[in-house]
Amino acid sequence: MIEIKSKKNGEILFSTSADTLVGVDLREADLTDADLSKADLRQANLSHVDLSYANLEQAQLQQANLIGAHLAHAKLDYANLTETRLSDGTPFSGAILFEAGLHRAKLVGADLRYADLHQADLSYAILSKAFLQGADLHQANLRCTHLCGAMFIGANLSASDLRQTNLCNVHLNSANLMGANLSEALSINNDEQKTHKPPTLVGANLTRAILVGANLSYAVLKDANLYHADLRNTNLSYALLGGAHLRRANVADADFTGVELAAVIMDFANFSKAKNADIPSYKRNLR
Repeated sequence: MIEIKSKKNGEILFSTSADTLVGVDLREADLTDADLSKADLRQANLSHVDLSYANLEQAQLQQANLIGAHLAHAKLDYANLTETRLSDGTPFSGAILFEAGLHRAKLVGADLRYADLHQADLSYAILSKAFLQGADLHQANLRCTHLCGAMFIGANLSASDLRQTNLCNVHLNSANLMGANLSEALSINNDEQKTHKPPTLVGANLTRAILVGANLSYAVLKDANLYHADLRNTNLSYALLGGAHLRRANVADADFTGVELAAVIMDFANFSKAKNADIPSYKRNLR
């Protein structure tokens, strides 16, 4: 017999005569404050379950159904959510993970479309190939997170912490990164170019974003808004910047090797200290 108890007062919230929770059907259950640390919930149906404030540290949630689940303030540190479904892909169907703890959680290929992850702690988590289209990650902690191949199309990453994050082959088209900190973010390095692709940020909003020391070589930044962005010491070599707005951006010591700047809007951006910037003659007065 297995009992799920409240970590707050020991109250029994659910019990079953089965000897495992693998594949269990808990849809729409109220498991607020539940203690599910190290629980094996693989392939469980947890759709629309209230797991707010629950402890799911080190829980096994591979291929579980968490569509519409409430996980606000839940602790999921070191949990395994590989291929977990947290959305059916429609607006408002995403799981609520407001201020959830997902430190070092494994979310490879997880469906987090339209999920509410604002102010969530995803530091050091593995989100490679995860689906986060339309997700709300405002002020989320994504520091040192592995995002290779993740889809953030139309996601809200404003004021998020993306320092030292792996961005190889990340899709951030039309994402909002206003005020985000991407300092020392990594796209690819010379040894990885044959197997990994650079991030795609077509039309991304990077207004006032902090990209100090970020490696965005070969990144696709067409039509991106980098107004007032801090690009000091950023590696933008061979990046595609056609139609991008760099108005008032700080590009001191940024490397523009191989970058075509003819179609870049650079009003009031001081390129005098930029490296290898091949500025067309008709724009040189903007240096």
